[in-house]
Amino acid sequence: MSEQRENDQEGKEEEEEEDKNTETNLQPGEHSAGFPPEDGREPDIDGGEVAAGCSAPEAPEDAEEAETQADITDDAVHLPEPQETGNIGNSIETDCADVLESVEEAETEADLPDDAEQLKQPRKTENAGDSTATVKVVLVPEGHVMTVAFAIGLSVWELKCHLASELRVPVEVLQISLDGRAVEEQHSLMELGIRPHSSTRMEMSSTDPSSHPLRPLRPPQHDSMPDVITVQVQTDKGAFQEVVVEIERPCQRKAFLGGYRHQLTGAEYHHAAVQTLPKRRPDRGVVVFSRDTQTVEMQSQAQQCPVNVSIQMTGIGCYVSCMNDTLVVPGKYITADEFHDRRLRAVIRLQSFTRRWLAQQAVDQVRRERDRRLAWLEMRERSWREEKEEQIRDRHQRWMKPQRREDFNLLYHALEKWRREEELGINSSLRGAERKAALCLLLEQETQFIAAIGQHRIAVQGSNYDRVVGNFLNKAAAPHQWRAADGRLIEMDSPHTIRARELRDLYNNIGPSDSSHEERLHVLMTLKHTVREHECQLTRDIVDLIDREVDLMTRGVKRASLEGLRKRISTLFLQYIKTPAFNPEVAKHLKVPQNPSELKNDMRLCRCCHRYLRSADFSVSASGHVINCCRHCARLDNIARPRDDLSFYKNILRKLRTDEQQLNEEAKIPFLLQVEDMRYLVEVVWACRSALHAGSDLYSLMFVRWERQMDWSPWNCILLSKEETSAHLELEDLHKAYETTYIRGIEQKHTLARRHFSQIPIIAEYLHSQPAAALGNQLIFKPVTTATGRHATNTKPASDH
Repeated sequence: MSEQRENDQEGKEEEEEEDKNTETNLQPGEHSAGFPPEDGREPDIDGGEVAAGCSAPEAPEDAEEAETQADITDDAVHLPEPQETGNIGNSIETDCADVLESVEEAETEADLPDDAEQLKQPRKTENAGDSTATVKVVLVPEGHVMTVAFAIGLSVWELKCHLASELRVPVEVLQISLDGRAVEEQHSLMELGIRPHSSTRMEMSSTDPSSHPLRPLRPPQHDSMPDVITVQVQTDKGAFQEVVVEIERPCQRKAFLGGYRHQLTGAEYHHAAVQTLPKRRPDRGVVVFSRDTQTVEMQSQAQQCPVNVSIQMTGIGCYVSCMNDTLVVPGKYITADEFHDRRLRAVIRLQSFTRRWLAQQAVDQVRRERDRRLAWLEMRERSWREEKEEQIRDRHQRWMKPQRREDFNLLYHALEKWRREEELGINSSLRGAERKAALCLLLEQETQFIAAIGQHRIAVQGSNYDRVVGNFLNKAAAPHQWRAADGRLIEMDSPHTIRARELRDLYNNIGPSDSSHEERLHVLMTLKHTVREHECQLTRDIVDLIDREVDLMTRGVKRASLEGLRKRISTLFLQYIKTPAFNPEVAKHLKVPQNPSELKNDMRLCRCCHRYLRSADFSVSASGHVINCCRHCARLDNIARPRDDLSFYKNILRKLRTDEQQLNEEAKIPFLLQVEDMRYLVEVVWACRSALHAGSDLYSLMFVRWERQMDWSPWNCILLSKEETSAHLELEDLHKAYETTYIRGIEQKHTLARRHFSQIPIIAEYLHSQPAAALGNQLIFKPVTTATGRHATNTKPASDH
């Protein structure tokens, strides 16, 4: 009886859980126990719920076997039929008790035949039409698959209605086929041969695909989980039962329930809402959540005061120790005036120490600024001194080893200066025949010096010839270059540049004279085959010279005797390279164009040498007029007569252009002036002297703006030394720094320069429309406390000398 009661209690609990699951998880076509089915039949008590609650074996595989075993089970167990819906619970309890007893008897009687054991085991008595099957519907022609768990007792029409609601298309346009044959709508899935808990595959197409195409509402890439899965559930008896579960995908998004972040890895974990209730923790017998800590309990507690705070005296029945007593003696009484006076003296003392500290800090700051200023001045003077020494050393180097045309002009200028000094000394000390003899000796010495300079110049030109030719050939053989959009340098070789590179390498190979006999013959044969590609008088001469050298080499002629012949071959081959017909790339590097029409309007007659030369061989003045004497004749005239050295004025002009480019990028006047114009400004207008201290050292002189708010021009400039330039640029007001006499002298020089340069049309345009410098390009300096310009009061203007 106890076992029967326990089985009855377990049956009731399992029946309640199965009722809940039945009410919440209805499959398409199913119905609950409290409502009758749609076909008007009464609900079977021995359905799926009873089988699940009693842990019965699995359902039969086909419908006929299920009906037969259901009859056998009814005869063996003798279950009473229910009379009304309200007695379902009692019938289920009785059924569960009888079924459990039968199961125990079946386990104990293991030696019975199989037929008797099958009669004693409980079977499902549910209706076969309520069983579900997995239906996979293929959408034609897209090929998408829809999986749904459907009752096999329902008709194809109900299946089409369910799919039409899912796909949101009319039911009339759907057409279902099985194994390539269309199925009728009144047939059920059971009639089509679909067994319970099995799966089948059907095709569904649309009769009007243009208006109602079949597309799943959910994209295929989101189908990361199947629609129906089969899971194994362990029962209370330890057996496993397979259950078909249909997965629902709600359209709404789950609510954000918070989460936490891992402090080490930084990964975020979010709480998720699930349908399974959390497992309740066992009660530990301790109250975890309590509100006792949020309340305050008032308590009254008496305390005894310590002795040192008591005022009790020794009396009868009470003794107070006097060991820790102290004797208090009254001091001098301090009035309020005395107290405030003492506070005031203390404040004054604190202020004196504070002001002393601030004064020391200010003095230290001034001292540091002074030391920094002195160090900067010393560094600037040292840099100026080193720069001047470098210029003198460079000038001496140019005297001793001249390499450029300007270096030889410096030599001729020094020779002219020496001749004038010697002539002045002879004229001042000698008379008559002695003077003539001294002048003749001076002329002879001058002739020797000129010859020595000429010989050195010829040697330098010979040494520079190979370098000039090498640079010319490298330019012709260089590849074409341009900048890409991203700034990269792109190089490209053309057939012409490749040809020029081959000729350059061949010219470099025939030049060395220290090669062996075999190497020289190989180079000559290569050169001979190269020039034979073009037939002309130049190539025939080169071939004849090559044959002559080969013949002499085979006869054993010394190498020193072949130097002249080899030099002739190199010269003729260089002429061959410079011919555009043989080397097209060299045409754009020649000074004389090969097209005669280009020379028609570009030729001028030199009045000195009476030669017709191109316009590039003539100098152009600032006024725009071309000088009638060519550059070569001008250099010869300078060497023969004035022997001027313009390197000083070139340096001053280069320095001026650099400074003005930094102050104003749009400056134009300094770039329009030529070296001769700068020479006129320095020698005629400013008399080669500084405007402040009359210094005549051309190494340290430079032009700056007179008024720094305006662009530089010949009528807004001043010639100063490098030391005076920084002091002048720091002035805020020129009229306060300089005296009126000095300012008038400067303005007089500006008037003289304005009158001279107004004759040049291109510079006269800026005479009355001088643009102001941009505010961002103006120099900003601190005001100078000392009057730097007072020292110039005793200096007369340079124009007076």
